[in-house]
Amino acid sequence: MIMKKQLLLLISMLLPMVAMADDSGSCGTNVTYTYESSTKTLTIQGSGAMTDYNSYNSYNVPWHSYKEDIKTVVIKDGVTSIGSYAFYYCDGLTSIEIPNSVTSIGESVFRFCSGLTSIEIPNSVTSIGDYAFVNCTNLTSVTIGNSVTSIGREAFVNCSGLTSVTIGNSVTSIGYRAFVNCSGLTSIEIPNSVTSIGDWAFLYCTGLTSVTIGNSVTSIGGSAFYGCTGLTSVTIGNSVTSIGKSAFAGCSGLTSIEIPNSVTSIGNGAFQSCSGMTSIEIPNSVTSIGESAFSGCSGLTSIEIPNSVTSIGDRAFLSCTNLTSIEIPNSVTSIGDWAFFDCRGLTSVEIPNSVTSIGDDAFAHCRGLVSVTIGNSVTSIGKSAFAGCSGLTSIEIPNSVTSIGNGAFDGCSRLASVTVELESPLTIGNSTFSNRANATLYVPYGSTAAYETADYWKEFKEIIEMDPSCATPTISYKNGELTFDCETEGVKYVSTITAPESTEADGKKIDLSKSFRVSVYATKEGYTDSDTATQDIDIRGLKGDVNDDGDVTAQDASLILQKVAGKISESEWNK
Repeated sequence: MIMKKQLLLLISMLLPMVAMADDSGSCGTNVTYTYESSTKTLTIQGSGAMTDYNSYNSYNVPWHSYKEDIKTVVIKDGVTSIGSYAFYYCDGLTSIEIPNSVTSIGESVFRFCSGLTSIEIPNSVTSIGDYAFVNCTNLTSVTIGNSVTSIGREAFVNCSGLTSVTIGNSVTSIGYRAFVNCSGLTSIEIPNSVTSIGDWAFLYCTGLTSVTIGNSVTSIGGSAFYGCTGLTSVTIGNSVTSIGKSAFAGCSGLTSIEIPNSVTSIGNGAFQSCSGMTSIEIPNSVTSIGESAFSGCSGLTSIEIPNSVTSIGDRAFLSCTNLTSIEIPNSVTSIGDWAFFDCRGLTSVEIPNSVTSIGDDAFAHCRGLVSVTIGNSVTSIGKSAFAGCSGLTSIEIPNSVTSIGNGAFDGCSRLASVTVELESPLTIGNSTFSNRANATLYVPYGSTAAYETADYWKEFKEIIEMDPSCATPTISYKNGELTFDCETEGVKYVSTITAPESTEADGKKIDLSKSFRVSVYATKEGYTDSDTATQDIDIRGLKGDVNDDGDVTAQDASLILQKVAGKISESEWNK
């Protein structure tokens, strides 16, 4: 009985001590805390840094047992840091006062403080720790002071109620995933102090409509603005050198973007699935277009690739279904796999002489494609490169080609003419030319026998040897009529007529040349184009001021050209 009474006495003595520990105590070497349950206010005071905790010992935070009851936190002047995990899961916390003495906010300090609605970070703070405000879902506004130099990784992740963020002009880096899923954020201005935007920094900020990236930023991280579907306006500063992988992927509201001349590389998937984008100008500074850079940009109708680009990556323009024209410059040496797959709006493609390889499925299912010119440096045509190009009627394979992948022209149901400049047939698969039974094969002079015995080549409807070349035409001019003649029957003529001084602006007086230069060459399917014939035609018999306005101008030159070409009759000319 005595032992039992002593035990009860000991417990009764300890209970007040426990209660006192819950209400006040130490949370740093020279920092103490006091909790008033009546006002649900936690006051922290002293000098120096608070204790840092972590995810493994967050339950050791002195106010852990009643953390959900805390409504207000007041930090007194003299405290220099807010310790890591100090207010972790204080989901009842609605306000906090941070004095100017605080220089750092630790890791996960306010993580899961879902009741916090606003916070002002004073100018004394230089760093915001990783995960500092994760899942503060009711936080609506944040002002980051002018002394903060870095915003930590995932600092504001899932702050879905955040509508306003002011970033101080001393911040140099925005960390990895810093504002992920801040869906209420509508605009952000990144100050000129920032030099880098981390990967995934604004991922799925679906309410974001405009972004201004300051002139000091040199790199935009991978997926930095991925899935920002409401984004309609982006201004990129002129110091950015690289746009990271998937940086603006899924920004379906973006209609156009201006890429500054400082950018040298567009990363893989940088603008993937930006379905609302109708135009984009790529500056001459860009040397590479990454994989899937513009894939799924179904609204894109035209794009000009500058002559600084040397490679077009795999799937670069895949499923750009409304793209109607593309000019590939002479700087490009390779076209990647699936590069223009399903660009069904394309009607013609000229592959320049600089290109050495056409990737697998590069132009597959471009069903609107009717004309393809393959440059004479291409050595390989990939598997299914032009498969499903049902509008293609003819193709010419230059003698530089050493391999044609199986299925390269599979499903080209209208392909009626294939011209091969190779004297010896290449090894091809059964599906390389699936329409060969309905097509004519043109082969070099003396190569018929080789193709008639080669697998799959021999199955073309007809094999015809090409004559070495068309004969060079002659040019004659008589009685205002221009005539071309050629010994090769059935040729077409390609001609140009030029007057060097006729390009002056209308209304400016010019001294008309006494002659016009006419050039012409002959072309015929199955033949090599002829050499070009050139001749200067004397027009001294024609008056200069054709339109009788008192001046000899470019308008007169235009009329004379039409007369020389036979487009104006004698009766019309003499009016």
